[in-house]
Parts: sequence; C-alpha cells; structure tokens
Amino acid sequence: MELEILNPATEEVVATVPAATAEDVDAAVRRAADAQRGWAALAPGDRARLLRRFAGVVDAHLEELAQLEVREAGHPVGNARWEAGNVRDLLDYAAGGVERLTGRQIPVAGGLDVTFHEPLGVVGVIVPWNFPMPVAAWGFAPALAAGNAVLLKPAETTPLTALRLAELGVEAGLPEGLLQALPGTGPVAGNALVEHPGVAKIVFTGSTGVGKRIMAKCAERVKRVTLELGGKSANIVFADADVERAAASAPGSFLDNTGQDCCARSRILVQRRVYDRFMELLEPAVRSVVVGDPADPATGMGPLISAAHRERVRSYVPESAPAAIRGEAPGGKGFWYPATVLEGSAGDRVAREEVFGPVAVVIPFEDEAEAVRIANATDYGLSGSIWTRDVSRALRVSRAVAAGNLSVNSHSSVRYWTPFGGFKQSGLGRELGPDSVAAFAEVKNVFVAVE
Repeated sequence: MELEILNPATEEVVATVPAATAEDVDAAVRRAADAQRGWAALAPGDRARLLRRFAGVVDAHLEELAQLEVREAGHPVGNARWEAGNVRDLLDYAAGGVERLTGRQIPVAGGLDVTFHEPLGVVGVIVPWNFPMPVAAWGFAPALAAGNAVLLKPAETTPLTALRLAELGVEAGLPEGLLQALPGTGPVAGNALVEHPGVAKIVFTGSTGVGKRIMAKCAERVKRVTLELGGKSANIVFADADVERAAASAPGSFLDNTGQDCCARSRILVQRRVYDRFMELLEPAVRSVVVGDPADPATGMGPLISAAHRERVRSYVPESAPAAIRGEAPGGKGFWYPATVLEGSAGDRVAREEVFGPVAVVIPFEDEAEAVRIANATDYGLSGSIWTRDVSRALRVSRAVAAGNLSVNSHSSVRYWTPFGGFKQSGLGRELGPDSVAAFAEVKNVFVAVE
C-alpha cells in the first residue's frame, strides 16, 4: 500500500510513500532497540554534542524543510520556516538537558542511597498533520536526550518532513536506527506501535477520541503514555481591557494554521458593555488576513488539509447560520475555506465542539463569574487568553479557568521551554519545559550498604 500525498492548495499529487505494515514496525523496533543500547552508553557530553550537531544540520536545511511543509500541509511559507526553526531550537534546548539529568543522594541509615535516571528504551511518537515538524520534535528531541530511540509515526497526509528529519539525523551522526520515520495509517502502523511489547512509551497528539483508545491499549500493557488532545479554548475580553489590541490580536488566535490548532481560541467571550465596539474592530482585523498561495510570503492563511476536513468544518456553518463576519477565499482547486465569525451562545454546537478550522463564535457575558462559567462549560481545558488591565482579575480568572496554558493580554500561551499540558479531556502529561528530558526516563533507586 502507498500513501498519496496531496498539495492542499492545488490538489496535485506531490509524492507517494510506502505505508508501513505491522511487520515493518516490528523490524523497526528491533533496529531501534539495537541502536538505543549504544546511544544510552555514550557519555552525556557526547550525546549532547550529537544533538547539537543534529540541530545544526536542521538549520542548514531550514528552507528545504519549510518548502516540504508548504507542499504537503499547505502552511504559509512564513509559518513553515518558523516550524523548521522550532525543530532546531528544540534539539538545542533538549541537548542542554542531557548533562542535567542527574540523580539525588538521599540520607539513610546504614549506607548510601542514590537515584539514577535510566532511559526507557524505544519510544513511539505519533504525530498529527496540523503541525508535523514541531509536534514531532516535542517528542523526539527530549526522548533522544534521555538516551532513548524513537520511532516517529507521522500522519498519513504529512509524512515528508518526518522522513527528511530522520535522514538528517543520520547525516548529523546519530546511529542508524535511532530515529526512524514510519509513515502509515493509524489502524496499522500506529496500532502496531501502541501494542508492540518492545515500545516502552507512546507520545500521541491528535483527537480526544483516538487518544482515549490509545490510553486504553497502553493501560492493558501498563505502558507509559502522554496525550495532547483536543481543545475548545476561550478568549475572554473584559470591558476594562485594551479592546483595540484584543480585537487586533483575535484573528491570530483562531486563524493561525487555518484554525487547525488544538490551542485555537475559537470561543471569543466579550463583556457585553464593549461587545458592539469589539465586533466593529474585529471585522477589519479578520478581513486583513491574506488568504492565498502558501508559497507567497505575504499569505497569512492557507487551505485546510483535505476535502473531507473541509466538509467537516463546513458542517458547523450551515447556510442559514448568521455569520457576523465572513472573509474571502480563493476559488478553484484547493481545500479553501473563508475565515468565519458567528455570533451565538454557549449552548451552540459550534461553541461546544472542536471545529479545527477558521471558525470562531463570539459570545457575550455580563460579569466575571459568567465569563468563568462559560469558559469552563466544555469537556476540554487546553489553552485560553484573558484580556484585562486589572492584575487582580487576571490572576483570579487565570486560577479559575480550567485550562493548562493561559495567557494574559496576549493570544500566545505556548512556550516550548515551559510546561505544556491540558485539563479534562485535553490531555495527559507534560513534555515541554525544564523537566522534558526527565519525562523520558525511569527513576532507579539504589541503596549501597556501608559495613
């Protein structure tokens, strides 16, 4: 079986890639286990040096990687260049954690007690199509730093950057088999990774439904798992905020990557006293986003990933829906969908479910208590933003909103050197920040008797 990779902007076939079978996964696990033993035996400084060399090789191929992302994912080239640079930065950051993966000395009677961080072995990283490069590096960079081998299963629609990154790892000097890309379908290659007894941990980013099934399979095998799942994040604008700045920033919070972002602030909650003013300001801000050819540096928003996904997004905006703002999108070939802003209430389907497209719903609220209640009226709890000049309110609401990653007076809440995780059905585990390398290690405790 082969995977046919389409350019979402043109619908042209850009590549065909063999799909990994369960037998391919088994062979890859065996190769990875062999490579991992030698990798773990390296002195920490040598492992860090090779990861930095890997970062340097990625840096030398930034434009190549970005152009692959443009063709296979339809990302605007500016975004794609940032994503390739983020892989480089994550490798550099993880390399810095190798020599800091230290144990502890614990005072005990009768001897010496010390702890070590031991690598888990072989780690499976299952990556979505919306951010193929950064999400892959979130998993493989700290896992490699901790001394593990990694099997990278990219999404069926976006395997090209994963394949190239694995090649660049070998070019940088990583042992053959240490970082392997296994393109394939979820039910075959993904399932084989999850069920394989030689895979010690699964890192999955994707839908909550699939994440639940992976979690159940890992539970059967007492296998470690990290899940970064769906979101339905709130962008809360209070009347005392800088409304002009909040409105100008709002498009970036739900149109970045054409809304195909689990952290998208697709629910905009606006205090009623400034609701009309906010909507007046939001319309020109939304319409100013340039939608078009992803290869053009001026483009701010590209196409959706596929025709099937476009139909799913469209189902949230029926023809009868009262669209307050509707942007423009190219006609003809390509999986285009216009930026769309609806006015609604917290009970609407579009306000409860993850659209994963360039669609937001604006909901008015009266006071702080109602804003928190609406923000928390969802099964998800991944991200969110709060706009207010009142520092006390900012801290109160930040504590009250059940989400893992929040920002105040900014639409950006994710920093790759700080912890990342979600509440409720948005995920399990944190693998960014200062403890990211330790997340891929087992703590071993050793007591040495002193006669």
